[in-house]
Amino acid sequence: MSEDTHNKLNQIKRSFRLMMNGVTAQSMRSKGLDYKLNWGTNIIDLKTMAQEYGKDYDLAVALWKESIRECKILATLIMPANQMHEELACTWMDQTQTQEIAEMLALNLFQYLSFASKLAYRWLASDKALYQICAFQILSKCFIKGEKPDDKDISVFLSQACLALQDENLSVRHAAMNCVIHFMDLGKEYDLSAREALSKARIDII
Repeated sequence: MSEDTHNKLNQIKRSFRLMMNGVTAQSMRSKGLDYKLNWGTNIIDLKTMAQEYGKDYDLAVALWKESIRECKILATLIMPANQMHEELACTWMDQTQTQEIAEMLALNLFQYLSFASKLAYRWLASDKALYQICAFQILSKCFIKGEKPDDKDISVFLSQACLALQDENLSVRHAAMNCVIHFMDLGKEYDLSAREALSKARIDII
């Protein structure tokens, strides 16, 4: 780590003390979001901080290595999407331990990767809830942007979505449901395909 990156990292970590929200942090812990260190800083403040530092690969990598909620979220905000390779994306996902960070990765970073959909379709079949949630979040963003999957990906998506909609994990079901809705919004043929798949699986969500 360069001296400049080291200094920026320390400056950022010190600044979190000034933005500490103990009530928010306690609320997160009570809801199961248990981080090694959590200052309870809100996302708006973290986005403002990210704008101040700009996109910075080395700083993002350094921040991600910290076992601090705010550092990991900030890392997703300042990592340049065009510099993140597939292996690093998989490593970050593998090191993700909370739903909040999984969603931040999808929203702030992964949706902008050139191989975003490739990762998402692979992770849909994972037996890990956080991978599935992240995958559905990524695809939701892709569908909202009008990115239309090919026949093979449609088959994979609808098959995995039907399974996810029957999952015991409420967060997985919620992410899948939102994603299916965005898929249907792509056009009439997609709407019909989804309704047919859901009907065969005896799922009625819409």
